[in-house]
Amino acid sequence: MRSGKRSIPPTGKVVVGLIADTHGLIRPAVARVFAGVDLIIHAGDVGGRAVLDALSRIAPVEAVYGNVDDPQDPALARERVLTLGGVTVHVSHGHELERLTPERLLVRYSSDVLIFGHTHRALIVRDVDLASTARLAVNPGAAGPRRFDLAPSVARLTIVNGCPDVEIISLA
Repeated sequence: MRSGKRSIPPTGKVVVGLIADTHGLIRPAVARVFAGVDLIIHAGDVGGRAVLDALSRIAPVEAVYGNVDDPQDPALARERVLTLGGVTVHVSHGHELERLTPERLLVRYSSDVLIFGHTHRALIVRDVDLASTARLAVNPGAAGPRRFDLAPSVARLTIVNGCPDVEIISLA
């Protein structure tokens, strides 16, 4: 696991596994869904080093801490900003906002893609600004223990020649 800024060149294709709210559980399906990804981004509430170690066996990992993680853990940052395939990606758990909504994240952070967790609800919000630049806010859902009657899920972010697209993948 590396800390700091990660940059992947803007040409070609980059595939990133997005995961959040594992709360100490890595479901076996995660390895299958993330097979072949270039990077895994964990958006907090990791639940321990064993989760990061398991994900690191699949691909390099960048992770942030959530409200149940130890903010002093050197493997976890408060937020991360990455440049992947020419696209800026901001990652935070989302609990830093008083009332978390994708729209509030899009106002607060200026990156092309905003990845967050905390709510356990998988969603993708596309925001088109006045310059017709599409921005994405993505919550991959909760991949850990089932809560709130929500199916566990992750997401795959694919960037092709600087154009991001994302899909939610159920682990149920």
